[in-house]
This record gives sequence, structure tokens and C-alpha cells, in this order.
Amino acid sequence: MEEKIKIDWSPIIYNEEAIKKAASKGNVVLMVTLATKPCFYKLWSIIQEAKKNNLPYLILHTGQHYDDLVGHGIKEMQFDIAIDLQIRGDLSQKTAELSLKIKNLATYLSKKYPDKEFVPYANGDTLAAAMVPAAWMFATNKKAIHGEAGLRGMAPNYFHELKESISPEDLVQKEFSLEWSVLRNEPFPEQWDTFVAGAASQFHFAPVKLNAAHLMREGYPTDTIFQVGNTVVDVIELKKKLQPEESIFNLYPKLENDEWLRVDIHRRGNLTEKRFKAIIGTVQNLVKQGKNVCFIELNATKKALEYFNLRKKLQDLENNKNFLFTPLWKEYAHVIEFLESKNCWAILTDSGSMQEEMNELQKPCFTTRFNTDRPETVMFANSNLLVPPISSDFMTKVMQYCQETMQDQMKNKDKLYGHNVADKITTQIKKLFEDPQLFRWAHEELKLYKEDKNGLKYL
Repeated sequence: MEEKIKIDWSPIIYNEEAIKKAASKGNVVLMVTLATKPCFYKLWSIIQEAKKNNLPYLILHTGQHYDDLVGHGIKEMQFDIAIDLQIRGDLSQKTAELSLKIKNLATYLSKKYPDKEFVPYANGDTLAAAMVPAAWMFATNKKAIHGEAGLRGMAPNYFHELKESISPEDLVQKEFSLEWSVLRNEPFPEQWDTFVAGAASQFHFAPVKLNAAHLMREGYPTDTIFQVGNTVVDVIELKKKLQPEESIFNLYPKLENDEWLRVDIHRRGNLTEKRFKAIIGTVQNLVKQGKNVCFIELNATKKALEYFNLRKKLQDLENNKNFLFTPLWKEYAHVIEFLESKNCWAILTDSGSMQEEMNELQKPCFTTRFNTDRPETVMFANSNLLVPPISSDFMTKVMQYCQETMQDQMKNKDKLYGHNVADKITTQIKKLFEDPQLFRWAHEELKLYKEDKNGLKYL
């Protein structure tokens, strides 16, 4: 008997007052799309600068990260949500739900505000960054704006012949040699997300020159690409000035002593058996060698530790004064407080945004992946190094070498991601909104002719 799929979807929550207020301020309204935890911090400054630049905006929250832990950023950054899509479920359900709910949202807005133009602003490489612009395009025949556009995975050419026997010195030399190529397999599904987001967006705000070059190579018109930096620098600047109500060192007094390596792992590729066991084995080895390690347990990490029966191995390390095993730190202020402090010498991560943050803070970053979508931090700044999870022995050898030999060389490197980034973005958007061209037919792209606004657009 065929099994029927039953999906219980929560309704869209509309804050009518917030939507009406945004629509009253101009003919074109920016819909800043919040999705996952990094969005709460990276998009904070976009909202602040939209206010300063009198750019009409409202906040669209997909609802993917909503609980007090991963969703704490909404409270921390004091966001006034205008629309909450209340998305839930796995990747398949989220994809379907986003598509249909964005269609419903487009219909709702066109009926309520027929003379207003609403333009989604999606950031980064989340599922929402892919699906909100795509669903909006299919529903309205209009495209969106993509922030943090052009993130493309790259790997050193040498990795095609990577062997465990390579010395740490040679690994560093080959990664810093600039001989890299595009390798878009990972992170998954984020590399798919950012690619689709770009295709459904009319305007692309690229963090660095390399991102803009990727977009141009893929055929995006140069007049739709703006190299602006990354808004992560804006929120770091804020958090460096504002101390959290309770210090991270009060919450975890162990961290006050000596220098620590912060470890956080969550990418799907690293949750495969060989790679995950290599990473956990590395943590064990470093602790046994007397290195200070703070291991952060993210939701995905927790599931992997349980699935591979590795939780007890980390719990057994907790008796060591040089090991700390903590849940996710829900306040971004705590993360920045620790990373900026003298007590953090480096991080071992598979996060994308953490590679940016460590560059801005001018601290060493070690990325345990076979490629990275922030290759500029390795290639140009040399503030980051890929430590591929081949085996625990290999990773341990590289990390030990880098702490003893490379630590000073990877500090205080050039910052890549600019300053006052959100001001540049919102100023440019305001100019674009003076005559928004949110979709171009081929004859328009070729500048052959343009239909009158009141003329027939398509049959």
C-alpha cells in the first residue's frame, strides 16, 4: 500500500502594522530576509543603515532558527519581525514550504499594496538564500538582491594528489602558493544554495574581488555586481564595543587560564564516518599532548557524536584541566569576547563565517575541510589554513606544528572584508531603487529596446 505523506505547516504570521509602516515610506521596500543564526548578526547592520539612509525596509524571517538557543540572535539584536514564515522540517520540507509560502506572501502583498514594489534581500549560502529569491522570481517575474554573492568553493591544486605523508611545512607552502581551482562539491548544500541564489537575483553584492570574478566568469553582467566587503565586520565592531552582560570567562572559568584552541564542527561532509572520527581523534590527541582545547557541541555535532558512539570519548576528557566541552554559545557577544581575547590563540572549524571573523580579528584560523568558500583567507591573507581531515595523526601533526611554528606568522594579517560595509550596500540599493530593473529580457540585456512600463511585457 502506498504511504501518503502528511505535512503539517504552520501559518505565516503577518505583523500588519510593521508592513504598513514600511510601505508608507516609499514605493520600493527592501525585504531583509533572516534565516539562520549567522543571518541575525550579518544582517543587523543592513537594517541599521537602512534606517539611517531612509531606505524603506521590513524584516522577513523564515523561522528556521527559532528556539532560544539558535534563535537567540533575534532577541540579542532586537529585531522587529514583520513577516514570519514559520518554516520547519528537513531540507525537503523546508524547500517545498518556502516555495509555496513565498508565493502566498507575494499574492498577499500584491493585493494589499498593489502600487508598491517589494524586493527580497537574501544573504549568504543558506537554503533561504536559494529558495526565497527563486520562489519570488517564479511568483512575481521579478528577481531579488543577493548579499555575500559569489561564494565558490576552491581547493589547492595539490589536493588532487594529497598524501598523509606530506610534511606540515610543505602543506603550508603549497596552500599559500595561490595555485587553486574551483571545487564546488562542498559545503553541501550551501554551494548549491549560493549558486541558485545568484541565478534568481538581479543584483549581487560580492565581499571581495575573487567573489566578483567568479560571478563575471559565470556570465553575470558587470553592472549588476558590486564589490562591497562583508557585513560581518560591522557587527564585530559593535560587539567589540559592547560587552555581554555576563562574561564568557564567568560562565567558563577554565578559559581564563592560558591559550586555548576553540573547536566547532557541523558541516555535513565532516559528519561522515572517516572524517568525523579523524577530527574527534585529533581533539583527543591534542588534549593528551597537553594542548588546551575548548570543544563546542553544535546540534549536528551532537547527533554525530551519538550516532558514532563517540560522546563518551569526549566526556572522558573532561577530567583534564586543559579540556572544556560546552553546548553552543547562544550569544554572539560571547563568541567575539573570547575570540578577541588573549586566551584564544586560534580556532579549528568547518564554518565559513568563522574564517571571515578570524581574519577581521587578525587571529589564526584552521579550517578542517578539503576546500573552502573563503579561499581568499588562505590565498591572499595567509590568516587561514586548510587542515584536511585525512586522519587524526595527520591533523594532529599539522596543528602541533602550526601552534609551535606558524602562530605568529598567521597573526595580524591584512583584513580582507572592508569597513562600513552595510552603509555601502544600502547606499547602492537606494540608488538602484530610484529606477528598479528587477528582471531583464534578452532584448533588454542587449539594449536593443525596452518596453514601455505600461506596455505588454509577455503573453
